Amino acid sequence: MPEKLKIREAIVVEGRYDKNTLSQAVDAVILETGGFGIFSSEETVKLLKFYADRVGLIILTDSDGAGFTIRNRIKGCIAADRLKHAYIPDVYGREKRKRTASKEGKLGVEGMDGETLKQCLIRAGATVEGEEAGKKSGLGRWDMYSLGLNGKPGSSAKRAELCRRIGLPERLGADALLDALNTMGLTAADDIFDAYR
Repeated sequence: MPEKLKIREAIVVEGRYDKNTLSQAVDAVILETGGFGIFSSEETVKLLKFYADRVGLIILTDSDGAGFTIRNRIKGCIAADRLKHAYIPDVYGREKRKRTASKEGKLGVEGMDGETLKQCLIRAGATVEGEEAGKKSGLGRWDMYSLGLNGKPGSSAKRAELCRRIGLPERLGADALLDALNTMGLTAADDIFDAYR
């Protein structure tokens, strides 16, 4: 059985199936939003704030529209310096327990394998026991503009292409992509950007 990653931050997922899948890959506090229940449960919001203030919080929602809506709700409730964002890649298919694929046809957190989930958390800057925290690269908005990833014709398509290449959801906006790239420790000099120069 593969070794679990011991992660300091609490991780928030949408539901119990996500929690079950993730708990097989990591040793961490895993919290559930109850899907859209996050919008009506002040108790859930208080719990998320409690963990965010004490150990930090990593958001790991599905890469569909619902997942981004839930992620945005959490972003509106928790201080940005207490949050890290983990993104699963866009993988099309259906979860084993379901008869049909989701509305957008993408696998959610529950459909990912353990190694993929671990890599998503590591790229998000999770504090893994026994490892030194990664440093930020310092990419800024100017870098995004000069690479053609924001503010130019075709920027949206270029961002989607880059997201596909590095295993992030295609629907990331410019600011969310910038955060993800900084979390991953990429710099404007990295080879990943050669196609955008």
